[in-house]
Amino acid sequence: MNRNLVLLAGSLACTSACAAKEKKVSPDHNSKPNVIVILTDDQGYADIGCFGARDIHTPNIDRMAVNGMKFNDFYAGSSVSSPSRASIMTGCYPQRVGIPFVLFPKHLRGISPEELTLAEMFHQAGYSTAAVGKWHLGHQPGALPLQQGFDQFFGLPYSNDMRPPTDPDLPLYNNNSIIEYNPDQSQLTTRYTEYATSFIKENKDKPFFLYLAHSMPHVPLAVSDKFKGKSGRGLYGDVIMEIDWSIGEIYKTLEENGIDKNTWVIYMSDNGPWLLFGNHGGSHGNLREGKTTSFDGGQRVFCLMTWPEVIPAGSQCDEIVANFDLLPTAAKYLGIPLPNHKIDGEDIFPLISGQPNAKSPHEAFYYYYLETPEAIRVGDWKFVLEHPYNFVTEPGMDGKRGQQELRTAERALYNLREDIGETRNRIAEFPEKADSLEKMLMDFEKDLRANIRPAKIYKK
Repeated sequence: MNRNLVLLAGSLACTSACAAKEKKVSPDHNSKPNVIVILTDDQGYADIGCFGARDIHTPNIDRMAVNGMKFNDFYAGSSVSSPSRASIMTGCYPQRVGIPFVLFPKHLRGISPEELTLAEMFHQAGYSTAAVGKWHLGHQPGALPLQQGFDQFFGLPYSNDMRPPTDPDLPLYNNNSIIEYNPDQSQLTTRYTEYATSFIKENKDKPFFLYLAHSMPHVPLAVSDKFKGKSGRGLYGDVIMEIDWSIGEIYKTLEENGIDKNTWVIYMSDNGPWLLFGNHGGSHGNLREGKTTSFDGGQRVFCLMTWPEVIPAGSQCDEIVANFDLLPTAAKYLGIPLPNHKIDGEDIFPLISGQPNAKSPHEAFYYYYLETPEAIRVGDWKFVLEHPYNFVTEPGMDGKRGQQELRTAERALYNLREDIGETRNRIAEFPEKADSLEKMLMDFEKDLRANIRPAKIYKK
């Protein structure tokens, strides 16, 4: 069976907001759960067992679906890396905080110190904080994690395929210092995991926030010997299996230290798969397109959450949720005031705790690519503006980039509940609905432009 046409049976069958056993849970401002965000890079929507993969063994990840909540309509703030991470850290659409595009080594731009980051928010609540893995929100002095609310940082400042124009070396950081150049990438997942589990052990007696952002499965792919050749999908599948092992190590460490019951774990991808790289890219399942596009294959990502005694085991959510909702949700639970400036995220605690009849707090979700609005989703309906996009004409093989061409997406209206692949344009049937959604999108664009906060240009 074509792996790109496989989705787990029933993944979209849930018709209620969140199918779960009723639980009566309210925010407890005196309780300080540990929080772990596990982020992967370019991992596809259908690249794990509980989201449809049949050729990659992911028992630890699948256990998260058994023990927690599976989100079927979870969105990244962007279909590319830096903007999506800006959404996670600031609770905003990336255009609002001046990071609408990928940051390369040549750039001086970085996240503004005026933004309240997720890490700074946890610091206000007395948490220890650590960033492990890929950062990609600015690499100049002042923009690195320690200057954005993290106590510790171990990892790469940007993607594993990037090299500064005047220096061919890829730096590995420990806090603000470069400790190594061109690290063996086959050992990155293992090294990140060892650092993360050590941080958990060191902070088992106090609340902590761990941001574990794996460099994989972004190309170039690399995997340790213990997983080489183990999957049914070549090197890409091997890499996912090693990430699954890493997640197992995280849970094992939590359990051994008796803190698993009081830890909220979130696992998601920063954006959709890089289809241009073929067998070294991921699977979008039945979704349309992938990374760099505002079709759902670019921005709808898998998400799993566990939090014993709060998130109902074995539950699913079909409501619209976004990665920028994590900041306001944690703030509300901990009783931390939100910043005075505008954010786009909303409190989704009623959804994740399985409260009866809970609905998405979002009237709409807006799709942007770079600085351009391209689509809007309201409920089951998605309206798409005519816009150019990259279409893969010949996928690459074994790490080599394939071929793509610029195509034009037509002005369209899709019902995503009936047509997850965005194949049937319904605009002729519902022209008034399309016009209404287009007006909402343009009204949001005006409001966004009136409330943009610039990123900072850092000195070298």
